[in-house]
Amino acid sequence: MRIGIISDIHSNLEALTESLAALERLRPDRIYCLGDVVGYGASVNECCALVRKVAEVTLLGNHDAAVAGRMDYSFYYDAARHALDWTAARIDPDHLEWLRALPYTHRLPGVGLSHGNPAAPQAYEYVFAKEQAKDLVPHLDALEDVNFVGHSHLCKSFAIHPSGDVNEVVATRFGLRRGYKYVISVGSVGQPRDCDNRACFVTYDTEERVVEFHRVPYDIETSAQKVFDADLALNFGKRLFLGV
Repeated sequence: MRIGIISDIHSNLEALTESLAALERLRPDRIYCLGDVVGYGASVNECCALVRKVAEVTLLGNHDAAVAGRMDYSFYYDAARHALDWTAARIDPDHLEWLRALPYTHRLPGVGLSHGNPAAPQAYEYVFAKEQAKDLVPHLDALEDVNFVGHSHLCKSFAIHPSGDVNEVVATRFGLRRGYKYVISVGSVGQPRDCDNRACFVTYDTEERVVEFHRVPYDIETSAQKVFDADLALNFGKRLFLGV
């Protein structure tokens, strides 16, 4: 089975549309979303509707949780808090109820899905550095062979051995080695932060045990202009051009 994994759309309809078009050409059997459908961007309801249409399962990201009233976001910086308030004031009631019911995790045979750290998914901790991956060693027995996470907006892959050895995998397409467990940070569809402004998603072939990152150009100007025209921080639009 081949699965497509998207994450961190952040109300960026243009990036989501192009990513899904690219995924359709790859013909995955199922699509999963690791969360943060909303936040930062301006196309709130359009992105919710599209993800609900195509994703087999969508997980609860931290921005989704904040908008849905499932977490305290008072400690977020001003612009992010304002974007969440702006989103909560504009989201359709049925999409809001959908967010309120989303799960934190999902599992398939050999595959774990979560928005943040798979060992504590409700805490929304990051896994984008070797030190963070090494912290998962005591939890390896509870992890699947490969664990896909979002949240950081970075493309990172770590192979973790029960001995405590952690290797970062830098290839954009690679097979999984037996005896290791993997944590894959899938990047972001709607707000990449790895200095590549193209939308990002991942595919995984469960039979061949092959992970592949995919990058897709999209209409950044239109997406950014929607942010500029809304009552949102200008930086949320400007950063799209830079991929930061």
